Parts: sequence; structure tokens; C-alpha cells
Amino acid sequence: MAEKIDIQELSKFGNLEFLAKQVVEGFITGLHKSPFHGFSVEFAEHRLYNKGESTRHIDWKLYAKTGKLFTKRYEEETNLRCQFVLDCSSSMYFPKDQDFNKMKFSVYAIASLIELMKKQRDAVGLSKFSNKLDLHTKVGLAQSHLQRVYAELEKSLKGKEIDLNIQTNTVESIHEISELCPRRSVILIFSDMLDSYADKENIFNALQHLKHNKHEVILFHVVDKKHEMELEFENRPYTFIDMETGEKIKLNPDQVKDYFSGKSKEYKNELKLKCGDYQIDFVEADINEGFHNILLKYLIKRSKLV
Repeated sequence: MAEKIDIQELSKFGNLEFLAKQVVEGFITGLHKSPFHGFSVEFAEHRLYNKGESTRHIDWKLYAKTGKLFTKRYEEETNLRCQFVLDCSSSMYFPKDQDFNKMKFSVYAIASLIELMKKQRDAVGLSKFSNKLDLHTKVGLAQSHLQRVYAELEKSLKGKEIDLNIQTNTVESIHEISELCPRRSVILIFSDMLDSYADKENIFNALQHLKHNKHEVILFHVVDKKHEMELEFENRPYTFIDMETGEKIKLNPDQVKDYFSGKSKEYKNELKLKCGDYQIDFVEADINEGFHNILLKYLIKRSKLV
């Protein structure tokens, strides 16, 4: 199965939509060879085109062979409302001095999910937050709307051009998003869940607010597992800088590695446990892995809702 596409190599092409289509096509190819073939990611059958209908789903390859117009009829006609929530605080641009970071991973993952959703006619919206809610769009299906979403995602890739001392206010942002989505939606959160303002209980309460408002929630916990969770660095002194506050500390990672990794694992497990209590899907999203698990998790969730 095509689990690991070289996303860092593909990212050199620069076109976000092109990259997302490549990821999704690879995923679907792998899916068709796997036990998950039953998921509806392609059309179910053809039917004759009726004059006056939209030409959007005409199968032009079949027209070239038969000279007749057929449209693709999809298995899933029921649309979901899907709101992406993207953490745009400074910590999401870690590792700062590398070409690939948590923000790029999240943006590419969201773009790939959008391409998958387009195949199933699911409506898409985007929210972005840092120390406040920076953007909230309503959900939509129109191409003009999707182009705006892509443009907003592209803006988030330009981390080197923005001030990297932007802190996180996850709690207030999630509370606000919960109220701004009046109808039941699937909320897909991409965040490292590092909050500059709140303690853990307030973060958990914000997540619970989403469920209280009847939303289905998937939390993609975006981390650089090797460096952020396991503190895997060379055995030499480093100066570590907090990307959100600018605070600096000098130390040798090996001296605190066990303690640090233990605390990181403890927080992750507590977050995962709380999500389980609230019936929120928790997905570990290591930026050094591919998008297969993220796309598959969405399909599993969707299959339970339609």
C-alpha cells in the first residue's frame, strides 16, 4: 500500500493542489489493493447525461470511446459538513530551520483531505487560529470557495515571512469555533495542542464543548516525534529557543532526555484518554510519516456517519 509518499520531494513542485491530488491518487491506488477496498472513494456507476445538467461529472474518457455522454454517479450522495481547524501559532513552524515542519505537514494533509472530500461531495470550511481566531469560513462546495481555502492554506506555508513569536490560545479559539458552526459538522483539528495561556483542564473543556454542540471531532495531534517527544539530538550542548515566547535555555539534551520524553508521553496519553472519554477520535500525526493514516481515519469516520 502506498502509505509513505515522499512528501518532502513532492513539495518542491510548489503547487499545493497538484501535490494533494498526487497524494490522494496514490492513496486510492493503495486502498484498492487493500482490505479497505469497500470504502466509497470512486463513482459507483455511469448513467446517461441529461441535457441541461452540469457537465462537471461527465466521463470524457468514456465519451472518447463511445461517442455518448455519460455522467459518473457516486455511491455517496449525502454530503457531510467538514470544518478544518488549523493551529497557526509559532510552534507549528518547528523545525524552523528545515524545509519541512509541522505547518507544512498539516497544510498538505488538509489539502489532501479536501481532494478526497471533493470526490465524495463533502462541504469544506477552514478555521485558522493562533493567539486568537484569525479566520473562519463557512463550509462550501463551489470551486471558487475551495480556491479561497487553498489560498488561505498557502498563506500559512510562508512561516519565514511572519513573526515567529505568536503564541497559542487554543481554548478560546475552539470555544469560538464551536459556536460559529451552528449545524452539526465534522471538525478536523490539526494542532500540537501546546497552549500558551491555559492549563490542561481548560483545553479538555474546550474539546468537550465541541462534543456538547453535537459535532463529530477528529484531533490530529501534529508532532515531530523524534525531536519533540523523544528529544533525539546529538550528544552536545544546544541553545533551545521557545518559538512562541523567545525564551532561551542552554543544555545538553541527554541530561534531560528521559525526564522530558516521560513528561511528553504523559501529556499525550492524558490527552488521548480525555479524547476517548469525550468520544473524540485522537490521531497521532508524526510529521516524519505519510498521510495514509490521516486519510484512512477520515474515511472510517465518514463511513460511520453516512
